[in-house]
Amino acid sequence: MVTSYVDEATGLLREDGKGSAQFEEVVLHPRVTVADASMAEAARAAHATAHDWCFIARSVNFPVRHEATVAVG
Repeated sequence: MVTSYVDEATGLLREDGKGSAQFEEVVLHPRVTVADASMAEAARAAHATAHDWCFIARSVNFPVRHEATVAVG
C-alpha cells in the first residue's frame, strides 16, 4: 500500500530573446512511501511503467524524466 506520494517537478525553460520561450526538459521527482519493505521494488518498477505509459510525456515535444525515490514507513 502507498501511504504517501509527493512530486516536485522541475523544468528547463529556454527563452529565445524575442519574448517567447519553450520547455527543453521536465524532471519529475516523485517521493513515494510504501507501508512495507516488501513493496519497495514493486513501487520502483511501477515508476518505470508509469513513465512508459504517461500520456503527458508522450504528448509533448521535450523529454520528461522521472527520478523517483521510494521509502518505507
